[in-house]
Amino acid sequence: MKKLLNNNLIKNFLIILVFTFLLEITFRIICGAQVIDVSLIRIFLGLTFVSLIISFILSWTNKTCSKVLIIIIGLVFTIYAFLQLGFNNFIGVYMSFNTSSQLGAVTSYVKEFLLSFLGKFYFIFIPFVLLILYYIFLDKYTERKFSKKFMLKSRIKYEPGIRTISTVLALFAIGFVYNETLTSKFMQNELQTVSNEELFQYPSVPSLAINEFGIIGFGFLDIKSLYVDPPDTYIFDATDDNISYDTNRTFDDTLWEKLISEESNTILNNINNYLINNTITDYNEYTGLFEGKNLIVIMMESVNEIFINPELYPNFYKMYSEGISFSNNYSPRNSCATGNNEFSAMTGLYSIQNNCTANVYRDNTYSTSIFNLFNNAGYRTSSMHDYTEAYYYRGTIHTNMGSGAYYGVQDLGIPYYNEYKNWASDEDFMNVAMDITLSEESDEPFMLWLTTVSSHQPYNQSSVEGDKYLSITEDTDYPMDLRRYMSKLKTLDNALGILLEKLASAGELDDTVIVMFGDHYPYGLKDTTINQVLDYDLDDYERERTPLVIYNSEITAEVVDKYTSYVNLTPTIANLFGLDYDPRLYMGSDVFADDYSDLVVFADGSWKNDEVYYNAATSEVTYYTDEVMSIEEIRNINQVITAKMQMSSLIIQNNYYEYLSNALETLKVEQETYANTEESITSEEIMGG
Repeated sequence: MKKLLNNNLIKNFLIILVFTFLLEITFRIICGAQVIDVSLIRIFLGLTFVSLIISFILSWTNKTCSKVLIIIIGLVFTIYAFLQLGFNNFIGVYMSFNTSSQLGAVTSYVKEFLLSFLGKFYFIFIPFVLLILYYIFLDKYTERKFSKKFMLKSRIKYEPGIRTISTVLALFAIGFVYNETLTSKFMQNELQTVSNEELFQYPSVPSLAINEFGIIGFGFLDIKSLYVDPPDTYIFDATDDNISYDTNRTFDDTLWEKLISEESNTILNNINNYLINNTITDYNEYTGLFEGKNLIVIMMESVNEIFINPELYPNFYKMYSEGISFSNNYSPRNSCATGNNEFSAMTGLYSIQNNCTANVYRDNTYSTSIFNLFNNAGYRTSSMHDYTEAYYYRGTIHTNMGSGAYYGVQDLGIPYYNEYKNWASDEDFMNVAMDITLSEESDEPFMLWLTTVSSHQPYNQSSVEGDKYLSITEDTDYPMDLRRYMSKLKTLDNALGILLEKLASAGELDDTVIVMFGDHYPYGLKDTTINQVLDYDLDDYERERTPLVIYNSEITAEVVDKYTSYVNLTPTIANLFGLDYDPRLYMGSDVFADDYSDLVVFADGSWKNDEVYYNAATSEVTYYTDEVMSIEEIRNINQVITAKMQMSSLIIQNNYYEYLSNALETLKVEQETYANTEESITSEEIMGG
């Protein structure tokens, strides 16, 4: 009995519970989240459940072993929380086991990742230090207290059978109460985008899940998500506020309606019904503005508004100031930001937040992609990137998107490096890319997608492109990592100069539209470093602000102040070029449409415009003006955004566009066959008559 008492279940339970709860409180303080919140009830219950299970398991080991295991468990929890703080600060989202496919890539910049940690993140180790100090100075004292208190009271804690039964009953009671918190109205914010019950089933919005279940709770839910399928049911009650019926762009939905009436798959029909009732945006004054012209889309690596500088980057500034520029464009980061943001720009869909969507679903096909829209319009399409397949399987992804030809760095034949700190030169890239594109003799216009790489991090160590143009900032007091970043931007700007020169020499400049946007801001730089150039507050997702430019030498300069992001790129371009496309099939929208919803949506469902910012992680609203929105207005916006994001996930997970194309084509053939048969029978009757 003495031996069992020395390894008291209750004592270990209390130690683990106090430690984990202190860890959760510390995490919230560091994150700036609300500490006194109703969600703490659920978090405490969850920790009670976990602590009881761990202490019960440890009760079958000796005292020394249980002490060592508690310390190890405490260290694992602490390091996990520490890494989550750093990952969210560095990448902009919380890491998930669903993105483990990128682990090899992340190890390439582990040094930059660790250097990005803020000093306050190290306070997360305080509960662990207190745990160690407890075992050094207080363990024996509390053990004596527990011995005195529980030795003579009862045998429940010491008899193995009774101990097991009492633990199971306690776990059942805690689990029952915990489950009630998932649905209790007072335990859920009325503005919350995803219910707690849905988050518990699948943590589709990590930032919200962490706020509602705690960092440890999210860790267990994230592990569970590896072995369960994402929710496949979807209910959306369309209202007149979300649907536009007054439009001069019309479609014959006869075959689609027939498909819906015959489809037995509930998931596919949920998607069908949502999309067929989605907004049909009107033609507008920008429709067909660039009809018949060539198109070059450039996704610029790690470019933010530092690039808008007429002295240092004249080529970009020329196009920015003489084209259509967007003053409130954002490139929200998410898991695998470059690949997923490229995916969203090409498809007009939101990527799935907790995985590398572009890689995981690389075998999907998208009849609605930007490539296929231009393929259908008679363009010759291609895409190019000046790096290898080490991070993203672009050779497969772009081909399945409809790119007529994809060129990686090896295909282009330009110099590149295998070491992470060095990247290929965008100058070399642009020279070869334009030589390939302009050398082909064809009457067809071309559509070209370019993804650059030179301005990629790291910036904290010497590199070819990082050191090449340090002279442009030699008269500043900027730190070296910022100077290296700006040097890399110079390489990109020179590449844009090469682009303009080659188009002009080939006589194609006037007939070519150049669209440029940043894939994400340079997250290898700290906010304080970025603020040495950009003087605006980077909170409330302002760090995600990036340039978007649409340039043609023949248009009049214009500044668009609507809030937008890469998800709107494909439908906006489709309208500008007068392409045949169905706007209902995109979660993004034509920015120039009269009914465009003027706000930008971030990866976790947060959103903002010039009047209000909604934080989906905390369900809090910040106002920038005296205008205040009602709870109902906020909730309606959240419902529309959540619907679009969930629908995007269902479309991707079910390879929906391939299904829709094949199904409609089958119905079309059947209809034509039936019509021909009827015509043949009628002819025979006439002949026979």
